[in-house]
Amino acid sequence: MNTNEFIEAIKIVVRDAAIEDSISLLESPPGRNPSKTTLDLTTFYNRQANDDKEMINKIIESAVDEAIFGLLCVLDGVRAIENEDDKGTLDLYFTKSKSVHLNKDRNLHDIYN
Repeated sequence: MNTNEFIEAIKIVVRDAAIEDSISLLESPPGRNPSKTTLDLTTFYNRQANDDKEMINKIIESAVDEAIFGLLCVLDGVRAIENEDDKGTLDLYFTKSKSVHLNKDRNLHDIYN
């Protein structure tokens, strides 16, 4: 797996799944006893006109994209998670038959966008 393949996998396995799961939860929460918050969100969502639901879905997509982008910025070292001057680095490797340094160029966030 190379960097581009990693980002494509993240888009499918993380991004698309998070969006679909969030919308599905709003449409019809799973389980016998969903939380009051979940039920309130479901009631609100299902009362909306289709155009408004589409806008809510776009907000969900945008929020998921921003969260993934932010995480990739952290992995790339362009968004700090430490307050110290001497900051560490995060190195992401994919290892199968060989080891590939996925964030060597510190551009995962650029590739994602």
